[in-house]
Amino acid sequence: MSTNLERFIDCMEYGSTLPRPNHELGVWPQTVERWRQEAPEAVEDFTWSWFWGEDGLGLDRRAYIPINYSMIPPYEPELLEETERYEVRRNHLGVVTRALKEGSIGGGRMSMDQYLSFPVEKPEDFEEVKSRLRPALPERYPPDLDEQIAAWRQRDYPLVLGQNCAANGFYWRARELMGTEALSFAWYDYPGLMHDMMETYAELIIETSRPVLERIDVEYFTLNEDLSMKGGPLLSPETFREFIFPHLRRMVEVFKGLGVRYFAVDTDGDPTVLIPMYMEAGVDAIWPIERASEISPQEWRKRFGRELRLWGGVDKRVLPRGREAIKAHLREFIPLIEEGGFIPTVDHTVPPDVSWDNFRHYMDAKRALLAGDFAELE
Repeated sequence: MSTNLERFIDCMEYGSTLPRPNHELGVWPQTVERWRQEAPEAVEDFTWSWFWGEDGLGLDRRAYIPINYSMIPPYEPELLEETERYEVRRNHLGVVTRALKEGSIGGGRMSMDQYLSFPVEKPEDFEEVKSRLRPALPERYPPDLDEQIAAWRQRDYPLVLGQNCAANGFYWRARELMGTEALSFAWYDYPGLMHDMMETYAELIIETSRPVLERIDVEYFTLNEDLSMKGGPLLSPETFREFIFPHLRRMVEVFKGLGVRYFAVDTDGDPTVLIPMYMEAGVDAIWPIERASEISPQEWRKRFGRELRLWGGVDKRVLPRGREAIKAHLREFIPLIEEGGFIPTVDHTVPPDVSWDNFRHYMDAKRALLAGDFAELE
């Protein structure tokens, strides 16, 4: 019987081994709370918002190398104002937000925060932030990294560099520091600052990763880069080409030279017009293929071919509709499952309108899909 690692590589290389890998991203904390009410015995041991490979759900195992790519030291979180309805806080990134209390669980909100101020408003502000983005500090690595690497060398499952949303990308980090509106002007008003930011991020991720990659190969790395909305990217292809592309291409080249088999990009919304540049830079996979943005893995496969692997593409909006709707939706993926280079997952974390029963229906039907038991989807 093939291992999780063998099935993952075979799928990525368009082999025929079944079942295909069974991966998922995670769930909202509000969803976990709902499931605890609906099926307390089934989820009593769940302590996660991210999926790591829980046997109870039939997910394949993956391991993640825990590296801290964030600010060291972080800004000191501070509660600035509190009412019955909301809190105003400065977070570890130096960003001040106003957040509604209602419906929040474990820091997870039911609505987006209102962003009030950011640590970078003008070029000279970046020097303070830059001092917190020094690569390869000892604090960026777990103290037992040697022991973990020794164990990973014997693995039979995929090893991933960085945990979920650990390595935020070029646009993502700039938006965190400046806000979407200010960043949209900064490409034009402060090009020197933006070139400096992009170079700083590249150095942080590359040089922080290098000491680990020189000691062990990994199956993939994900650069988290939410830079699109439903209507397309939040920056033009020309801006992407000038400011981000050279650093992305260098990062991919360095990582693959250090034994990273696949380089993936996680980006929501519709990044279609940027995909040719991602592929030119050497990116192997893009996910989660957010269906509310009117894109699909089927369309991307026709347009970009087998050079681009696809992860995601399961419309989260279908899951609340019940068993038959879920089965009908999964039948759409049969050609991609047969071809390979595709791992179906929910196109983001699972929201709280998905009941435990419907999620179990989805997982059961997806296991049949991944095993090639297409008759079970009828």
